Order: sequence, then C-alpha cells, then structure tokens
Amino acid sequence: MDRSMVTTAFTIDGYRIVKNLGLVRGITVRSRSILGTMGASLQTLIGGNISLFTQLCEKTREESFELMLQHGTGMGGNAIIGIRYDTTEVMQ
Repeated sequence: MDRSMVTTAFTIDGYRIVKNLGLVRGITVRSRSILGTMGASLQTLIGGNISLFTQLCEKTREESFELMLQHGTGMGGNAIIGIRYDTTEVMQ
C-alpha cells in the first residue's frame, strides 16, 4: 500500500471512497529489557527527554503502523483513512 494513501483525515483529496472494507488495526506490545529500564530510570534523575523510552515508543508506533498496512492490504484495500494511534499501559 502506498503510504501517501494513509491519512488521519477522513478524505484524500482527488480520490473518492467507493467501498469501505472495514476496520484495520496494527497492535503490538513491547517492553524494555531490565537494563534498558534501569537506564531510563537513571535518565529520569537528570530530567528532560528520556531517550530510551522515546526510542521504544517510536519503534512500537512504526511496528504498529506496518502491521496496520499489512492488515489493510490483506483485506484488499488501497488506502486507509481516519487512522488513530492509541496507547494502553498493560503492566506497571
């Protein structure tokens, strides 16, 4: 699927929606290793951007996005409109 055909908007200029194939999603659950968690904890003492968690979040978002594209393509879609990102904490 062409990434230019994926949007958070509910339309894509110059295109018409002719068929809704349903909901697509990309779900992933990730955690840091114990060493990564300890490193991030040390970064919180200094303050500012906690780069280890930022990298984890970015990797998780990218993986979820790719899974969503695969799901949409597998359903026969050529575009995904109205996408949203959501996060949930599963464990403390």
